[in-house]
Amino acid sequence: MDVLRTEPLPYPVWGERYIDPESRAQMNAAMRLPVSVAGALMPDAHVGYGLPIGGVLATDNAVIPYAVGVDIACRVRLSIFEESPIALKQRTGQFKKALVEQTLFGAGREWRGSQRAQHDVLDDPAWDMNKFVKSLHDTACGQLGTSGSGNHFVEWGALRLDRDAPDLGLKAGEYLALLSHSGSRGVGYKIASHYSELAMKLHPNLDKTVKHLAWLPLDWHEGQEYWQAMELAGRFASANHQVIHSRVAKAAGLKPAATVENHHNYAWVESLPAPAGFDSAERKVIVHRKGATPAGKGVLGFIPGSMADAGFIVRGRGVIESLNSAAHGAGRAMSRRKALDTITKTERDRYLLERGVTLISAGLDEAPQAYKPIEEVIAAQADLVDIVGRFSPLLVRMDGTGSKAED
Repeated sequence: MDVLRTEPLPYPVWGERYIDPESRAQMNAAMRLPVSVAGALMPDAHVGYGLPIGGVLATDNAVIPYAVGVDIACRVRLSIFEESPIALKQRTGQFKKALVEQTLFGAGREWRGSQRAQHDVLDDPAWDMNKFVKSLHDTACGQLGTSGSGNHFVEWGALRLDRDAPDLGLKAGEYLALLSHSGSRGVGYKIASHYSELAMKLHPNLDKTVKHLAWLPLDWHEGQEYWQAMELAGRFASANHQVIHSRVAKAAGLKPAATVENHHNYAWVESLPAPAGFDSAERKVIVHRKGATPAGKGVLGFIPGSMADAGFIVRGRGVIESLNSAAHGAGRAMSRRKALDTITKTERDRYLLERGVTLISAGLDEAPQAYKPIEEVIAAQADLVDIVGRFSPLLVRMDGTGSKAED
């Protein structure tokens, strides 16, 4: 059961020239797992734990905690307001104050006392599924409405729609928008760590080179436990963004006209065309998107760039070869350590100034120069998504202490 294939299953790659050999090696290893049935690699791919970030993996009746990622249900949310982005220049102080006072960044950071948020997700009966998950409830109460470190952000910016978007109820034009990127915080991290360790213990004979890709069959009790915990983390991550947007928008005196949001570290039950000899035309598989955006036909999503480069509202084309997926961002072109060693604050700030971006806080490892060119990443997957709108960041807040978090 734990024996690897001698050769990886073939899989398509988008934007091959942007992908480093280490990421390809990680994806090749994943495609040697006995439970793997299909895969794809997105143009923003870079090295992660187990599965590369930007990797998509379909498995047969098995979920791989590290193929979901350590930040379960990391996601983006875009709130669109009918106001013109000119309001950012007219009321810069108010918008900056809203970000500074209504957001909280950093590993382990929590709201205290009356600042703690209320949301129905805290009353979700799934918190009582077992003793371990129940122990995470207090963490959830403190971290609801907060952001992590790394590439997590909350930012104001300008959204341009070049044509009407009926599914958003918006006409072509320029809009003020609020964008956030974060996940399930300590809740998701602890769930990922707990069940990854459990999966590794249950596969003691698995080759050590792929130990972080140990899986839990869904007909095992442990597999069902992880799945329910993952879904709870997904609901918590969604609520987390709702709270952030509600607080920041209220402080700015605004109400959104439309929203776009999606997970990009998650697993879904989906259908693929069945192989020859199968007893039906389709087969159910578990699709892991680790740093990949769902891009089923007609599905709206958002792909951010960097703190100073554009992000895009996209509509999926439903390309089955990509497992109905697309990139989740620009993707790192250099490691955090290399960024800190090679990019100066002067270089970063000049880049921001040229694009009219005001940075409230961020680690230098998140400098735009550390990322792949987002325009080229989007062009490399033109067959996977259609562009609906373009977002330009203008006022950005991230964790200012530097970071080491995985996306």
